[in-house]
Amino acid sequence: MIVCPNCNHQNPEGATQCEACYTPLPSTMACPSCGATIQSDAAFCGQCGYNLQPTPTSPSLEEQEAALPTVVSPPSAPVTPEPLVMPEPVVSSTLESPVLEKSNPDPDPDPDPVGVASVANPDEINPTPSTVSAAKTASTNTQLQSQSAHLLHIQTNVTVELPLNLPVIHVGKPNELVPPDIDVSGFPSSEVVSRTHADIRIEGGFYYIEDVGSSNGTYVNNIPLTKGNRHRLRPGDRISLGKGDLVSFIFQQPS
Repeated sequence: MIVCPNCNHQNPEGATQCEACYTPLPSTMACPSCGATIQSDAAFCGQCGYNLQPTPTSPSLEEQEAALPTVVSPPSAPVTPEPLVMPEPVVSSTLESPVLEKSNPDPDPDPDPVGVASVANPDEINPTPSTVSAAKTASTNTQLQSQSAHLLHIQTNVTVELPLNLPVIHVGKPNELVPPDIDVSGFPSSEVVSRTHADIRIEGGFYYIEDVGSSNGTYVNNIPLTKGNRHRLRPGDRISLGKGDLVSFIFQQPS
């Protein structure tokens, strides 16, 4: 049976749409490593931890060389105009009227104030990029704060922040196969929690939880979550890891 992640209605195998609420059902496939039934969009197998994501291929040396810009050296011909600086007859004219040599340097001080004015203009323009960068950093900080979410442990009133830099957050206890991103071994009654218990995924700004084959199950609002099916978390949802509601959290997300 395929349990609908929206209304938890049990649908027959092979169904692509929930019979009760018409929500599209996640497709499944067999793990290439252990053969367990998993979702087709899963990043790893919840049973054996096999990585299902393809390894990125690095670009070849030929593509990297082709991407490099070709540097065209300027022709050395423009340097040859040096023989043009041969106005030797002008020297003879300067000997006859040396006063012309003194009159020529007179216009030199004229471009000096122009240079000062041109330097002053960039100083007036420079402050604008700093304000733009400050606005960008402020906006990015606001977005990160608005998207942050956390779990409130009911038994101890301890808040557990959900990291924003991980697309998949592993919940469980220390192990060598799939180390947990949220370690619950320090909470009371953690013996009911499996080492690889559940995953919390972040997709499109929404949080989803799914059981990855725990021994005692995962419950959302006291309803068991079938392995391989995920539930979209909403503020106030109660998440119980294991039976007996001994290790429970409240999902909280600022609006």
